[in-house]
Amino acid sequence: MLPRRRLGQTDMELTTLSFGASSIGQEFRSVDLGESLEAVRVALDSGMNFIDTAAFYGRGMSEMMLGRVLPDYPRDQYYLGTKLGRYTGQHFDFSAKRVVESIDTSLERMKVDHLDIVLCHDLEFVEMSQIVEETIPAIRKEIEKGKVRYVGVSGYPMKMFKYVMERADIDCLLTYNHYTLQNDMALDLVPIAKEKGVGLMNGAPFSARLLTNAELPPWHKATPQVREVAAAAAKHCADRGSDIAKLALQFSIANEEFATCIPGSANPKRVAQWVEWAQEPMDETLVAEVQEILKPIHNWFYIEGRPENNDEPVNT
Repeated sequence: MLPRRRLGQTDMELTTLSFGASSIGQEFRSVDLGESLEAVRVALDSGMNFIDTAAFYGRGMSEMMLGRVLPDYPRDQYYLGTKLGRYTGQHFDFSAKRVVESIDTSLERMKVDHLDIVLCHDLEFVEMSQIVEETIPAIRKEIEKGKVRYVGVSGYPMKMFKYVMERADIDCLLTYNHYTLQNDMALDLVPIAKEKGVGLMNGAPFSARLLTNAELPPWHKATPQVREVAAAAAKHCADRGSDIAKLALQFSIANEEFATCIPGSANPKRVAQWVEWAQEPMDETLVAEVQEILKPIHNWFYIEGRPENNDEPVNT
């Protein structure tokens, strides 16, 4: 059984391992549709109780795929979150009008009558004051209608989360690539989130395959040095008879400040493997060795969205 942790001040107890549905929207590779649907079933059948998706993933494909599976499961067996505001690579619309349309479209695609969480997606690409003044209040109105239960934000820079938590009332947030073996910048959010009663979710423990033995997707922004150091860490794990992906997943799950860890895959065998890894003890010695190898790129990050919405670089 996967342990559960409460998400902030919500009434949701999330399993420490959740299913990220970006992969079934072909965000990393072309996928087999049958395998993708089976990956969702394996996640739910193995006890994961939260699914994270977005209107952006596969430009609707991820939500449509979930709509093929979710009707087969009782709605009280799982929590469901999606994101709005980003619709293609460069198309963003956080207007109140689009909030209503996006939520209704997501409900229809996934064949459900409510969403447990709606997140504003990648707001570092836009003027963030709109999120605070227009988008979040619009989602709150949908909460009053019973279509949504909780509201939050997701994205890349820590600066963006701090901005929103200082100015708006949100229930939760989803950070990605920032609590991993290589990057722990999300720890800066913990005291602020506790003070504000905001629940923390951690996505992408593998840093978009950087902390795995798989080939990086073509859009990955890792520099040659980052790739080289990460490969050395992966080799060290292999030499010790382990897998850096296993260590990365266990490391991200271990921190109880984050309610859940959200990796994604369209491979059902991979999803089943994660469940096994999540329940095995973590090799603390190997963690220390790997973090020592990764030290030259500790907290390396890239610029995403508008430069003014990003963090100050700590190293190049």
